[in-house]
Amino acid sequence: KYAKLPKHPKVRNVFNMDFPDSNHLAKTLTIVSGLDTVNLTYHNFFAAKEKVTQNWANDILAIAYNAARNNACRQVFLEKIYIRISLQTNKDGKIPVKNIYKMFPADKKRVEGALASAHLPKGKYDTMKPDVFTETAFRTFLTHLCPRPEIYEIFTSYSTKPTMTKENFTKFLNEKQRDSRLNEELFPRLRQDQIKALIDKYEPCSTNSNRGLISPEGLIFFLMGPETSVVMQDRLAKCQDMTQPIPHYFIKSSHNTYLTAGQFSGVSSPEMYRQCLLSGCRCLELDCWKGKPPDEEPIITHGFTMTTEILFKDVIEAIAESAFKTSQYPVILSFENHVDSVKQQEKMANYCKTIFGDALLTEPLEKYPLKPGHQIPSPSELLGKVLIKNKKGSHEKPTQAKKPTAATDHATTTAGDAAVEDNEEQEDTEEHDEEKMKTSDEGTAGQEVTAYEAMSSLVNYIQPNKFISFDNARKKNKSYVISSFVETKGEAMIAKTAVEFVEYNKRQMSRIYPKGTRMDSSNYSPQPFWNVGCQMVALNYQTMDFPMQLNMALFEFNGRTGYLLKHDIMRRSDKKFDPFCDRIDTVVASTLTIKIYSGQFLSDKNVKTGVEVEVIGLPGDPKKKYRTKWSTTPNAINPVWNEEPFVFEKILLPEMASLRLVVHEENGKFLGHRIIPLDAIQSGFHHICLRSESNMPLTLPALFVYIEVKDYIPAAFAGAWPFSLCFWQKKKKISAPTAEPSETPDTAVAEDPAPDAGTSETVPEATPSPEEAAPEKEESPEAEAAPETKEEPVNDTSTDDKAGTEEAPETKEEPVNDTSTDDKAGTEEAPAQPDAVAVPCPAPTETPGSDNCSQPPTCSEGNTEMLHIPALITLSLQPIHCR
Repeated sequence: KYAKLPKHPKVRNVFNMDFPDSNHLAKTLTIVSGLDTVNLTYHNFFAAKEKVTQNWANDILAIAYNAARNNACRQVFLEKIYIRISLQTNKDGKIPVKNIYKMFPADKKRVEGALASAHLPKGKYDTMKPDVFTETAFRTFLTHLCPRPEIYEIFTSYSTKPTMTKENFTKFLNEKQRDSRLNEELFPRLRQDQIKALIDKYEPCSTNSNRGLISPEGLIFFLMGPETSVVMQDRLAKCQDMTQPIPHYFIKSSHNTYLTAGQFSGVSSPEMYRQCLLSGCRCLELDCWKGKPPDEEPIITHGFTMTTEILFKDVIEAIAESAFKTSQYPVILSFENHVDSVKQQEKMANYCKTIFGDALLTEPLEKYPLKPGHQIPSPSELLGKVLIKNKKGSHEKPTQAKKPTAATDHATTTAGDAAVEDNEEQEDTEEHDEEKMKTSDEGTAGQEVTAYEAMSSLVNYIQPNKFISFDNARKKNKSYVISSFVETKGEAMIAKTAVEFVEYNKRQMSRIYPKGTRMDSSNYSPQPFWNVGCQMVALNYQTMDFPMQLNMALFEFNGRTGYLLKHDIMRRSDKKFDPFCDRIDTVVASTLTIKIYSGQFLSDKNVKTGVEVEVIGLPGDPKKKYRTKWSTTPNAINPVWNEEPFVFEKILLPEMASLRLVVHEENGKFLGHRIIPLDAIQSGFHHICLRSESNMPLTLPALFVYIEVKDYIPAAFAGAWPFSLCFWQKKKKISAPTAEPSETPDTAVAEDPAPDAGTSETVPEATPSPEEAAPEKEESPEAEAAPETKEEPVNDTSTDDKAGTEEAPETKEEPVNDTSTDDKAGTEEAPAQPDAVAVPCPAPTETPGSDNCSQPPTCSEGNTEMLHIPALITLSLQPIHCR
């Protein structure tokens, strides 16, 4: 229906388009493509027969479907480059060499030398036959164009010979490519036949592969293959439980979905609804206003602005077309309804019913009644359904133009049901003039008109309600009630009542939207709102800024369903979670170490480049942004940094944290980035393919890195866990919070302020005595995982670690329950330990049944602190707790 028909007379004549019964719509195909949701290109095709067009459509949809779900590895991208060059032939069927120069424009002299080394024509106006430009020749060309000295260095650390034996390759895989936290019973190491299969797959020389040997070139090809993807592939597929109530999920949400540009004078388009839905968005916003005579068709636009208007009907049709192409899970339509006409509201309701048909959920499910204390259905129980979020009225006849009498008021109050009660709460009698609406943070939100019966009858599980207080919401306990908050109000609530906000979002839903003064359609950071469990964090999809990049990267997982299950502590009613705490009970913090080795094809220009690395998560996670130095010479093809690893020491809740890498030119120009959730990262050497600002995969730019994710433990407990499952640490109570620990020559603590958590800087420490230095000789298996990483001791600023170090010298009482030398090393001799060693250790708990993560690190009973067993042991002994 929306395909573009040919307008040229000759074309119309050839295809008999002006003849009756030509059925030309069935022969027309339009492909809409683009690098973002706004800058789109329309490719129009017309076939002589209907069947041909249908075949075209099926093939293109299959290609698009697979491409969207293919997390392509480095090898796949290079194969695409080879195919692209091979297909770009001239009229003689030969490949112009100038196309290779265009593909790699950063350094023409280097391209010329690489072509000569691969025995290919190097003249800019030369051509070559396709059988000359073979895949082997292309690989040879790439090897000379982009040499990899850093990988050769890694190779020589495991073999001093030209080839690596299967035994050494096995050692490399176990030491570098395997997550040290994995339990070998549940995740066994690779078998010898599997390792031999890898050698056969990637070793280019058959003689070497037959002998079980792998060359440096084979190692390079292996490190570019899918087996070394930085992302766990199973996390990309639908892997989460979809049977929880909808409030237990983060939902990919859009704000002012119709806009293609700014909030004041941007163009509105139904196409934005298609693009948002195709990207996996599950919550769309429709700002509905009264249409003008004579048609009186409801319109969608941004009120009191110069944005263009589009028909409500066209938007509903666009949503119906694309609602379930990417995801089958429910779509929520968030209506900001300003249509104060009964007739036009009836039109809106009629369009929803006729166009959506059976997909529109008009009545609640029998199993989930709209009653207090009852949860609403799960995404899996609402597959293929459209839910309406609109103001819920009392279903009274809209003939009350005059103010009701006192008697009517009394009758309505006494006979009102739950819907009437909710409607009374959300009625705002305060008058807002037009100027205030334009300049306030809320804009026109919250100024919706009365919902008449036609629209009100479509609302069930998503009923908007004016927020009063957390106490009021808890007492009413209505999971089907949702409140919307402008970003500024939401931020204030997080700052003052974060724990209550988390509890609210366990039971019912909240929607966050940008403040009205963001006229440029910029976005706020969604992370603070995810940290308190807000489900619908709505962003401006037309602006591909950092918040939008973070949003798109996160919802790329779980099969792009648009729903992500929140962490257990954000769902369970028996758990309390404070996003500002410095430790979380039952959750093992993580330490992430990343070393940036090199980059490949980072820019089309010969420029200096640099990499910025940061972790985005809870407020207590490491805040420092690490930056490499600028590459020593202008070289965008294969810059090598080879600097010390960056360490993010204590990431409190790995499931809520993401790693972000950004590449810039020396002048600050953005070249590419990648954002990956921490719990989806695989340890080892990886080529990380970069993305554009709109999160589209870039074909050539990539970073070669080494990543290691381990469990975090304070230094005070380092070396203790291999000898005992758990131990008790006796502590002396401090009478006043300001009391400073007494210092002696043997246990003096450095007075210099400690650096931020996650830094790689060092701080001078007191020289330990021989007795204190002894425990440092004990090395845990975790610490031996990365021989090339030189970790230096760093002072920690966390309360937990200070309690285990500064307070220990004051302890004059005998240790309780344990008098072994090992445990003493973990208590009295703690100051001599490094700041943190990445081995498993959950945060200490206070008292049995306590679930408040904001409590201080010392226990109220017995004044003790407990160290749990490591994660690889808790897999089989999880129910055991030491008290």
